[in-house]
Parts: sequence; C-alpha cells; structure tokens
Amino acid sequence: MIAFAVFDGSVDGFELASAIGPGLAKSAMMMIVDGNERDLSFRIEQDCNVVIITRKDAVALDLIRHDCAHVMAEAVTELYPETQVTIGPAIENGFLL
Repeated sequence: MIAFAVFDGSVDGFELASAIGPGLAKSAMMMIVDGNERDLSFRIEQDCNVVIITRKDAVALDLIRHDCAHVMAEAVTELYPETQVTIGPAIENGFLL
C-alpha cells in the first residue's frame, strides 16, 4: 500500500501507476482507494491510501471472472432476449451458470 498525497488538482489510477513505473502501469488492473475498489479511471482528488492491483494479485482472477460474467450475460441476452439474468458471485473454479 502506498500513501498518496494530492498537492494540485487530481490524478487517475492509471496516471498514478504510470508515475510509479511503466511496468506497473502495464500490469495494473484496478486499485483500492482507502479500502474501496475502484477502476483505474477513478480520479484521486485528496490524500489517500492506494493499493494498485495487478494480474499477479490473488484478487485479479475474481476481477477477470466478474468482468467476463458481465460480457457473457450481455452476449446471451443479445442472442436470447427472453433470458433472465440473475446476480451471483463467481465461484472458486469459474462461473456459476
């Protein structure tokens, strides 16, 4: 975790990761700002604690599964308009279908 101080204006998560290093910016997937999950476009406008999540972090697989579930639900409802989408978390070994 890094403590981040904003001195003038604001910065988004990708800009912050890029300022730390190009490798981090390339592998960054999301961030946690003061305990709240945020995407990299979230603007940081005040001093805060930031954790930048990369594909190497344990939470990364859950994030990918969650995003894929949204894409899959959109595709299924496009193909089969009568489909009713429910909500539920990704499970340990993949998706709950």
